[in-house]
Amino acid sequence: MTSKWVVFGSILLLSGTAAVAGEWGSHFQTLDTDGNGRISRTEWEANQHKLKLDPAPTFTAMDTDVNNSVDDDEWAAAEKMAKAFPVSCKSATSSWCEKQY
Repeated sequence: MTSKWVVFGSILLLSGTAAVAGEWGSHFQTLDTDGNGRISRTEWEANQHKLKLDPAPTFTAMDTDVNNSVDDDEWAAAEKMAKAFPVSCKSATSSWCEKQY
């Protein structure tokens, strides 16, 4: 019986992960307008407002290898960072959240 619960729980976790990955994955496709598998700074600036991400990461924060493009690994890291961003920081009016994250 316990193994059935483990399998059931695993399925639930994976299905939730797929839904989240799908949402951010479609965002990546929306931004990658030339379809080359990378989001350029130009593509980001022209289209990021369409996503309505809260919080929206900055291009510079996502471009960790500083090659002026964001690949799918950098996008996945930005997704993790945005999801970890605490609710209290979203409503903060001072800059203390920026220093912590």
